[in-house]
Amino acid sequence: MAAPEPVAGAAPALGDEAVALAVELVATDSVNPGLVPGAAGEREVVALLDHRLRARGFATHVVTPPGCPDRPSLLAVSAPVPGAPTVVLTGHLDTVGVAGVPDPFGARVDAGRLHGRGACDMKAGVAALVVAGEEVVRAHAGVRVVLALVSDEEDRSLGTEALLEALPRLGVRPDVALVGEPTWLARTVSLRGYALVEVTFAGRAAHSSQPEHGVDAVAHLGRLLTAVEARHREVATTGGSLLVTVAEGGDSPFVVARSARAVVERRTVPGERAEDALEEVEALLARLRHDDPEVDATARLLGAREAWRLDPDGAAATLADALDRALARAAPPGAPAPAPFAAPYWMEAPLWQAAGVPALVCGPAGGGLHAPDEWVDLEQVRRYTGAVVEAVRSLTEGADGAH
Repeated sequence: MAAPEPVAGAAPALGDEAVALAVELVATDSVNPGLVPGAAGEREVVALLDHRLRARGFATHVVTPPGCPDRPSLLAVSAPVPGAPTVVLTGHLDTVGVAGVPDPFGARVDAGRLHGRGACDMKAGVAALVVAGEEVVRAHAGVRVVLALVSDEEDRSLGTEALLEALPRLGVRPDVALVGEPTWLARTVSLRGYALVEVTFAGRAAHSSQPEHGVDAVAHLGRLLTAVEARHREVATTGGSLLVTVAEGGDSPFVVARSARAVVERRTVPGERAEDALEEVEALLARLRHDDPEVDATARLLGAREAWRLDPDGAAATLADALDRALARAAPPGAPAPAPFAAPYWMEAPLWQAAGVPALVCGPAGGGLHAPDEWVDLEQVRRYTGAVVEAVRSLTEGADGAH
């Protein structure tokens, strides 16, 4: 069966619809309250999209994490299609804070760019996925579409974890997931994972004029900083990193520090286990204790997420290939294809992969992620919307069973 041909004139109209929805989403405050206490959260933007998608025939489910009724995510599912693949289109609705951002919800469009908090990361991507998903369903393209629009990606990923637990209860078994995070329309080939390790030093207070009567926890912290920097030079040769992102200690002047604390961040590459960072930090502390028996330090793992690599074959690779082809067809004449993207940070594709759903990452972008001048390239949004429709429709070539 040949791949479906794009509908003449459809992509520009869809792209404009995605831009209009992106403007509406950026104008809606959804700052993550886990990052900014008292912030709005995702309720208003979930209500907006819930109303829209129900009106377009999707069965919608508002899903909240256990103990967090004010942190909703939205799962919108089209009707089952016998013998058809089930495709998840997913993105996050929360944003980081707006301190220092001029008019963060103004959703200003200027010179082909949409400005405002969340424009690039990643409300424009969400808008494109929503409009593309609606079009696939409207066109009866032989694919079951699941829109997974999640909360809390910028903090603990509570939304995606809650949705993954809900899918089996709802009888939904996805075949592949497209994460629409900003990649400048490039295929993402890998993501780095991370681990956070907290180290606490115990010392003994004394008058600072007689430091020999105390044990200086801050001095021990300083030795850890040096050890971490040396270890970073080793792990950087294979693409990882190790650094201290938080360091604090002591209570006041004139007192030898009785305590100190650091948070060590390890970035991992595919093939490394994030949880091994605790053992790595413990090894550094063991050397400090060997050199000075007065070093009293404990380490604990605060959290970890695994690195990820795009599957070389299977459902995710097939959809990635189809999306690459569709984006190339929609590109201006002579425009080079974007180079494959090895992201230095983490996104939620590994959560889908760990749940048995092959995942890929690709989406529109611009600049100023997490910065005061965030913006998205609206031409990328338009191209991406039509390309997602074309790529998802092409999956009917390989459908081999009801899901």
